[in-house]
Amino acid sequence: MAGAIRVGTRGSTLALTQTTTVAERIAGLSGRQYELVRVRTEGDVHKGSLSQIGGTGVFVAALRDALLETRCDVAVHSLKDLPTLPAPGLTVASVPARADVRDALCARDGLTLATLPDGATVGTGSPRRAAQLRSTRPGLQVIDIRGNVDTRLGRVAGLVDGAPGDLDAVVLAAAGLLRLGREAVITEYIDPAVMLPAPGQGALAVECRIDDADTSLREALEAYDHAHSRLAVTAERAVLLQLEAGCAAPIGALASVAGDRLTLEAVVCSLDGRQMIRRTQSTVAADSVGAAELGIALAEDLLAAGAADIAPLQG
Repeated sequence: MAGAIRVGTRGSTLALTQTTTVAERIAGLSGRQYELVRVRTEGDVHKGSLSQIGGTGVFVAALRDALLETRCDVAVHSLKDLPTLPAPGLTVASVPARADVRDALCARDGLTLATLPDGATVGTGSPRRAAQLRSTRPGLQVIDIRGNVDTRLGRVAGLVDGAPGDLDAVVLAAAGLLRLGREAVITEYIDPAVMLPAPGQGALAVECRIDDADTSLREALEAYDHAHSRLAVTAERAVLLQLEAGCAAPIGALASVAGDRLTLEAVVCSLDGRQMIRRTQSTVAADSVGAAELGIALAEDLLAAGAADIAPLQG
């Protein structure tokens, strides 16, 4: 009988929670046991802003090294953290069914974006969220923050007992809060019409070695892949790739499949939120090649409209 599947993960509570869910599903599909392999990444060590420490790819490199060095058999990533270029020798073998794609406001006293007073402080580590917040509510003070989910929630007055509570609100990914069972702290699910999510937000990526000959693992990963989720994130990530933008650029993108149509919407923002270019295109939802072509076409549309003039796109 084949040995246990070694599943690489970051050590944060959220990473462990979502990796355990993935590991249990893969184990069930393959009829094997699993063990978690914790990997410390540069993003866990350095606490500067993402733009200062190299973008969200800093959460991925060490896990990929662990895969290539055969210290684990698969690695689980938040898909929005993955650089758009594939890593030599590795492949995303499975994109499980996507969770909630939206951003979530977690505010004191049950406040929403509309009811936060002018001058209120809202924390986020994402230039994309910051730009769209500034566009929607220019009277807010957007504060750059880092840290895990509980650290960020502790910055909001009244959300976590004994925490500093020096902010009026923070914006986090709804999917992470839901996976942690923390939906009670969400005061508003932000409509994508107001704040388009990051490409790949709410989705996970299960990466493995291209030359891995483990048949039962391969079959399990193939069975775990969710076709519509993969099409959507492929289109979204193609926008980033064509724009030559990093994961932390002020860009939002969201694709969805309805019937035989794949629809993709994307936005490019200036960092101050004063300029914004938003475009939508759709195509027949055939395969990943068609999804990528849709993303490329939409990116070219954004560039033709002046995206490179308003946003820092080089990733």
